[in-house]
Order: sequence, then structure tokens, then C-alpha cells
Amino acid sequence: MRVHAYLGGPWPVGHVFRAWLEAAELLMLYVSLIFELLRSQPRLVFWALTLTQAALWWLTPSLFYAAPPGDVPLLLAIGHEFQVGTFFGPPLASWLAEAAFNIAGMPGVYFLSQVAIVLAFYAVFELGIAIVGIAHAAIAVMLMVGISVFNIVTPEFGSSVLAMPITAFMLLHFWRALGEGRRGYWPAVAVETGLLLMTSYAGLIMCLCLVLFTAATRRGRAALLTVEPWLAGIIVVVLLFPHIIWLDASGEFWMPTLNRLRAAEAVDANVVDWVRLLVRVALLHIGLIVLVILASGWRSRTKERMPTFRRAPLTPFARTFVYFHAIVPLLLGSVVSVIIGERGLPGGTAPFVMLSGLALVVAAGDTISLHRQRLVGQFWAALLVLPPIAVLLAIATLPWITGGELQVTQPAYAMGHYFSDSFQRRTGRPLEIVAGDVRLASLVALYAHPRARLYIDANPVQSPWITTKDIAEKGAVVVWRASDLSGTPPAEIRERFPNLIADVPRPFERLIQGRAPLLRVGWGIVRPQGEATQQ
Repeated sequence: MRVHAYLGGPWPVGHVFRAWLEAAELLMLYVSLIFELLRSQPRLVFWALTLTQAALWWLTPSLFYAAPPGDVPLLLAIGHEFQVGTFFGPPLASWLAEAAFNIAGMPGVYFLSQVAIVLAFYAVFELGIAIVGIAHAAIAVMLMVGISVFNIVTPEFGSSVLAMPITAFMLLHFWRALGEGRRGYWPAVAVETGLLLMTSYAGLIMCLCLVLFTAATRRGRAALLTVEPWLAGIIVVVLLFPHIIWLDASGEFWMPTLNRLRAAEAVDANVVDWVRLLVRVALLHIGLIVLVILASGWRSRTKERMPTFRRAPLTPFARTFVYFHAIVPLLLGSVVSVIIGERGLPGGTAPFVMLSGLALVVAAGDTISLHRQRLVGQFWAALLVLPPIAVLLAIATLPWITGGELQVTQPAYAMGHYFSDSFQRRTGRPLEIVAGDVRLASLVALYAHPRARLYIDANPVQSPWITTKDIAEKGAVVVWRASDLSGTPPAEIRERFPNLIADVPRPFERLIQGRAPLLRVGWGIVRPQGEATQQ
């Protein structure tokens, strides 16, 4: 019996599940066709893969998310201010997200995220064509589906997602300039390095790796005898210098790092944290690892005909280029993360694992034979299609099974309009500032009518665009998670907002309520100075 036979009934989401499961079954049924196309039309396979994944991960959040995932609301709140730099990192991702939201709302932000993924895959594909040939390049991109940062988390647009295509194009053009001797690509490398530095501090590490590779290789040192790399370097230094000055002036960044390094137990703790970080990165590759094991023929005794893909032998320089940029940035990034006390890689994992699939293809040799092609195809199709289906199943069932809350089911639109309308009725002014719980305040500010601004009262230095004078003059709505029905604000909020007028907590029903209690949001108003009370 087919799985979708259990999803009967008139519920609209069930129809979507059935349609997607039908597509998954068809894809799994004709897996041999995939490998035939990979042999004859690898570019078609590449575009079918990338556009299918992009369409699934654009439609899923656009149709079924009631609230943006993760830190996207905070990113949009920062982008709304168009700051040159903040404590949350370089500004380019927040600027682009804000522009996409202004044009098309949250579907525009989700679309922007998928455009970034498609461009990243395209750059890796073109780099693969230049180094290992078109068929092996398509296999490298197919392997990237098994890395979760290129699939499951892509709706959460941010600096890590935006850094992916910039990093990939930077490496592609660096290969064109250095590996192929096409000197006209050096300005492109400089511009992309500058854009990466404006996107993520991972750009600092990637920039250092480009310098190290250039200085450590004979071809790189020969390139330094021409003028183009030096002009590119000047552009990069000019763009890099303000970031170094900002970091140096930020005691919030450097002092905890220095204190951590001075601690007696720092060495042992750093080694343990470093190993844990590398293990977490390896676990993100679990899908890729399974694909490689299945296709390698390990413990396979079948005599079936295997599809084989051959390429021209690689030069030592090309092999070194791929291995260096697949391994060294990851190792440097992990060391930096441990030193500064972060649990993840600086700027996110995605920019550091862009060449994982290509590196495995290079290591596989000049001839790749795909064992267990039907099983490999089915598992690959499952990695492509099932994650968005799993997300929808989680949204539909977890509230009933566990009674827990998913961020994407929070009623963001209802919260934003309720609190902005309440403030308007009581003060006669539009709501301009929202504070309190950062996640809730970000959602309220994002969906307020008109759009409001976020004030991070727990650490005001992180929102320098709003001062206490602004709050006194314009007023604010302060929100928090209500633990009871009394509406009493938490002690820290009472201390920060002594003039807060608390109201009865407002209950909101989630997209799918299930067995979870209603989302109760405690809230209060800081009235503008001199404003008469209105009912």
C-alpha cells in the first residue's frame, strides 16, 4: 500500500503531501534514467536538481510557515535600519533581505534564499567542469544534496546562506585567474572578496586562505609578478580595513576571547571544543557519506552493469587547489571558533564546506563507477524530496503528538496587527518601537501596521538606532512570554521600563494548535510623553 493512502480526507495539506509523494515515487521509479541523463545530459541533470530543490524549499515556507524561521525576523529588523555595521556582523545579508521583504514580503525573502543556493551550486558546477569535467562536476553537485546546510536550513536566509554563492564564485574566479592564467578575472576575485567581507566574517578566513595558497604555490608566486593580483589586493585591503578597525574597537568581541585564552583550563577546553566542532561538521555530511558508501560498492556482490564516468587526468595543481580550499578554510575556521568561544564556525558552516562534494569526486579518481545505482538513486531522491515533506509532517503532527511549539507556527501576522492596533487606539499614534523578548518583539515589529522598529532592551548597544529618548518621545510596546494570567512583567523588564503600563496577557492561536496551550504574550505600553490616555 502506498504511503499517501493514509493521507485521505479533505484537508488541503494532505493533497499537497499526496502530490509530493507521487513525485517522489516517480523519481525513485526512474532512477536509472537519472544516470543515463547524467551520462548524456549532465547539464540537464544539474538544472533539474537545483531548480527542483529550490522550488520545494521556496514553496514549503511560502505556503506553510506562519512566521519566519530562526533569526530571520531579527535579520529583517536590523536590515530595516540599513546600518553600515552592527554587533550581529556585516550588513549585506540584512540589506538584501530587507529589500526582498519590501518587494514581495516573506515569500520574497525565501525566494532570495533559494536564488543564493542555485547560484552557489552553479558556481561549484562551473568550477567542477573546469577541473574534473562536466559529468564529474554534476556528480559533485549531486553529492552536495547530502550536506544538510545546502538543503534543510536554506529557508533561513542570513549571512551564511548569502556567503555561499559569493564564496563559490570567488573560488571559481580565483581558479580562472590562477589556475587557467586568465588575468582578467583578478578584479572579479577582489570584488567578490569585498562582498564576502560585507556579508560574513567567514570572509576574513577565506581571504587569508587565498593569500596563503597564492604565496605557497609556484604558480601563485609567478602570478604575483604581474600587476593584477596587487591591484586586487589593494581593493581587498581597503574593504577589509574598516572591519578590522571595528573589531579592534569592540571590547565586546576581544575581551572575552583574551580572558578565555588566559584561563588555566583554556588549552584542554579548547581541544575538546575543537574536536566536538569537527564532529558536528562531519555529522552535517551524513547524507553525503551514505551516498558515497552506497555508490562505492563496499560489500557489494552484485554483477549488474554499472554506469561508469571517466575524466581526463588531473594536474597536481588542480588537485591541490581543490583539497586546499576544501580542508584548510574549515580547519582555520574551527580553530578561530574555538578561540573566540563560539559553538559554530564563524559566519556559519556553509561557506566552509562548499567544495566537500568536489573534493570527494577528485579523490575518487579518474574513473567513477556507480554501484547499487537503483539504491543510490532512491536514497538521493529521498534526500532531495523528503526533507520538505518531513517539515510539513512536523508542522502538522508534532503539536498533536508532543504539544510543543514550532517557531514557524507562531501567529506573527496576528500578533503584529493586534499590538500595533492596540497602541494606535490607546495613544492616537502609530506604533514605532517594540521591545522585550527579542523573538516576539522582532515578529511584532515586522508585522506591525505600519512597520515598527526593534529595540533590544537587554543589550541596548546592539540596537544603537533607538535611544531611551526615542522611547520616551514616541512610546513603545513591550512584549514577553506570559507565565501566568496576571500580566505581571518580569523583574528585568520592570526595571528597564519603570513607566510601563502592563495589560492582561493576550492569547494567540497558532497555525496548528494541537495539544499545545495557547501562545500567551504578556505586554504593556510605554506611553509617549505628554500623551493623553485614549480608550
